[in-house]
Amino acid sequence: MKTPLVRIAQLSCGPEHSGVQKEIYDAAEAVNAEMFFPDVALKDIKEAYQEFGLEVQSADLKLAIARARALVEGKVEADAVFIATCFRCSEAAIVRNELRRYIHDNSDLPVVSYSFTERTTSGTLLTRMEALTTIARRRALLAREKQEGITLGVDSGSATTKAVVMKDNRIIGTGWEPTIAVIESAESVIKTALKDAGLQLSDIEATGTTGYGRFLVGNKIGADLIQEELTVNSKGAVYLADRQHGEATVIDIGGMDNKAISVQDGIPGSFTMGGICAGASGRFLEMTAKRLGIDITELGPLAIKGDSTIVPMNSYCIVFGTQSLVNALAEGHSKEDVAAAACHSVAEQVFEQQLQEVDIKEPVIMVGGTSLIEGLVKEMGDLLQTKVVVPHHSQYIGAVGSALLASGFIKGD
Repeated sequence: MKTPLVRIAQLSCGPEHSGVQKEIYDAAEAVNAEMFFPDVALKDIKEAYQEFGLEVQSADLKLAIARARALVEGKVEADAVFIATCFRCSEAAIVRNELRRYIHDNSDLPVVSYSFTERTTSGTLLTRMEALTTIARRRALLAREKQEGITLGVDSGSATTKAVVMKDNRIIGTGWEPTIAVIESAESVIKTALKDAGLQLSDIEATGTTGYGRFLVGNKIGADLIQEELTVNSKGAVYLADRQHGEATVIDIGGMDNKAISVQDGIPGSFTMGGICAGASGRFLEMTAKRLGIDITELGPLAIKGDSTIVPMNSYCIVFGTQSLVNALAEGHSKEDVAAAACHSVAEQVFEQQLQEVDIKEPVIMVGGTSLIEGLVKEMGDLLQTKVVVPHHSQYIGAVGSALLASGFIKGD
């Protein structure tokens, strides 16, 4: 059965001039969504601009402000909002962030903001569009607080593949291994998780998949739920941290990209995904461990012993970050200080590039494999000036969220 059409209001500046608008339309079409530009009158533009209080020069940004106001006041109906501005424009970045906050604080509309370049593709935008439409269509499913029956969740990530078996709201089996071949890795972790749970595949009542390989794995195993990682990870995070009610912020620093998600009662409110460069991801920490001659599991304890302020480190770009790493070791800095500096650099880039675009609400929950790196968690907590929560099984976040949501598809549920 075809999913219902979702109408997404677009507030933007520049995508039609950079060739990105077609990519936005293609990404929306792939998830059965329709992009539209809210209609506003000229007098509305002047009033909204003056009321908003930002000194904006761009006519397109003034128009975006008026469209946001029309959505908040209910003059224009929409199911979700997509805000897009050029990465190179500082004025647009300020307006984008303020509009996202304004809509989030004054309406129930799910909203995502994105800074594009001329190389942005529909594939890059797809996960964001999928998350927006999921929140709009499946609020009842995302509000689910307990897992029921026996379900399997598989997270086919860029760096690792995870599987979790859940029974009546408990995790009873897990499997984990590096992602090599997508299907083979998934089959291997499923086998491990089932063995750990003492069950057979025939005992599973519903299955969910997420991650980069979710479609390939989901189609192969006949999954009931194939879902992007933003909504799935939000659900898994608040479940594991026992924060199903109230506000929370979820941070997932992944192998290829990062996610920062503002969650309210288990449902994503606003979120940002991606990063400017792999220097602000788990890949840089893997490279750091390799340069230090240690396993990635040893990086966290080593960083805890070091002082991140001693070694200058720039992971804004993974190339420059590696250069900083090599120079620091050549200058005789200790492994402990270099490890701490690398963790601080990644945390700082995530803070500057992404956490500025979501409202940080406590508790702050870190999930994913990098949440097990104690030095990174410490540096993130220091930057945010709060204690960061790392729940048990945090590395299985996507698989847990998939298994939890999949229980909504058990026959007769």
